[in-house]
Formats: sequence, structure tokens, C-alpha cells
Amino acid sequence: MPTELDTRLKTALDESRLLILGAQVLFGFTFQGTFQELFEQLSPAAKVMQCIGLLLLSLSMSLLILPSMYHQVSCEGESVHRALHVATGAAGASLLPMTLGLGACAFVISDRLVGPGLGALIGIGLSVLGIGFLYGLGMTLRKPARPLPPENETDLKTKIEQLLTEARVIIPGGQALLGFQFVATLTKAFENLPVAAHVIHACSLGLVALSVLLLMTPAALHRIAYHGEDSTEFFRIGSWLVISAALPLALGIALDIFVVILRVSNLVTLAALAAAASAVLFLGAWFAFPVALRRVPRKH
Repeated sequence: MPTELDTRLKTALDESRLLILGAQVLFGFTFQGTFQELFEQLSPAAKVMQCIGLLLLSLSMSLLILPSMYHQVSCEGESVHRALHVATGAAGASLLPMTLGLGACAFVISDRLVGPGLGALIGIGLSVLGIGFLYGLGMTLRKPARPLPPENETDLKTKIEQLLTEARVIIPGGQALLGFQFVATLTKAFENLPVAAHVIHACSLGLVALSVLLLMTPAALHRIAYHGEDSTEFFRIGSWLVISAALPLALGIALDIFVVILRVSNLVTLAALAAAASAVLFLGAWFAFPVALRRVPRKH
């Protein structure tokens, strides 16, 4: 039977899943928007904000996926205090780049509709409103934290439930991006990109598709091979699949950031730097950070 700590960690993972749905929609807009016909008519400031919004939302997504990777890599699926701390901290930190990214997207649209001055006010106002709701309301109503329940060995059923939840946390970003990647290839703007950009986008599409398939496999495997029954073997395989899926997803997003920045700026060096920084961010958050803390002893 799940303990109180199991339940609190599961709730934290569900909250990350809820937040990432908003981030993925905005990320899809910033990616797909650069390939629309009217994008060329945007002001230079709006184009810059489109790129900034893309990078901010990438940061938010990296933070929202971090708890799942940390739980599987560093904690090996166990419900421990540090997993809950990381989930809480990462979710809270993800809200700032998400709301700033929302403001950047709002500016891009408003700049075209009402001009840069009012567009800037709308973008800033929406970001401030978002921060007010997401941070201000919570801080205003903040209650003293209760002591954390004791750590106990996590039962297999709970581990599998949390594993499947973590797959659902990660997969929305990959699914949304994959759809937008397919659509982008049918646009005139994509056709006008250099051949090298076409190849990079194709590689990105393949990597993201691989990630989505890896993330879908645990659910299918659990139902087809194990008839929905709990199994230590299934948990080991499912955990490996979820962890492995994050690598092609990180590389796929980074490669498409290269394509977007190149499309906007026509500067290969700038696009390469943005892609490299994104890859370092994702790989650092999803792999290096959990691995570095993997041998931290459990605190009782």
C-alpha cells in the first residue's frame, strides 16, 4: 500500500505533468510560428522575442522533466525525501521562464496587431499577471510545511505507477514537437532553408520520433507482455526505456532550436551556439545532475 511519502511524490509528479502541458503548447507555437508565411512581416524585435520565448520555454520544459529523471536515475524509483525536494523545487523554478515565455509569445502576436508599444505592455502585463497567479497567490496563502513522513522501502506497485506517470510527464513535449516538425516540412519557409538545415531537421525529427516510441513502449509492454501485472522485470525495463528516451529528446530539441535560430537570424554560428547551449542544459539537467547525486546516501 502506498505510504504518505509515495502519495506526496506522485502528486508532485502529476503537478509537473499539468504544468508541462502549458509549456508544450507555447513551445509548439514558438517553433511552428517561425515557418508561417506572415512571419517575415514581423518586426525585428518580434522575431528576437520569438527566439527568446523558444529558449525560455525550453528551460521550463527541462526543469519540469528533471524530477522524473532524477527519481529514476538518482533514486532508482524509490520514494525518498530528496526526490520530493527536487520535484518541488524544479516545478517552482519552471514557472518563471514559462510565464516570461508566455509574455514573449504575447508580444509577438500583439506587436503585429497593435504595434510594438502596446504589444510590449501586453506582453509584460501578461507575464506579471502570470507571476502574480503562479507565485504571488501561493506565497500569500503559504502555510507552514508539515514534517516529511519517514522514508520506507517503496513497494513495486507504487514504483510502477510512478514510472508510468513519469513517462506521461515527458511524452507531451515530444509528441507536440513531433507533430509540429512534420507540419513544418510542408511550408514554403522550410523549403527555402539550406539543404544542411533540412538534414538537421530530419535528424531531429527521427530523434524525437524515437523518443516518443521509447516512452510509449512501457505502457504497451505492461499490458501486452505482463497483462498489466506488477513485475520487477517490467519495472527494470520500463525505467531503462524512460531514461533512454530523454537522450534523443534532448538532442532532437537542440537540433530543431538550431533550425529555428538559423531561420530567424541566418547566422550559423548563433544557431550552433543556441543549439549547443540547449543540449548542455537538457543533458545536464536530465543526466549529469541525477548521476552526480546518485550515490548520495539516504537520510533517515
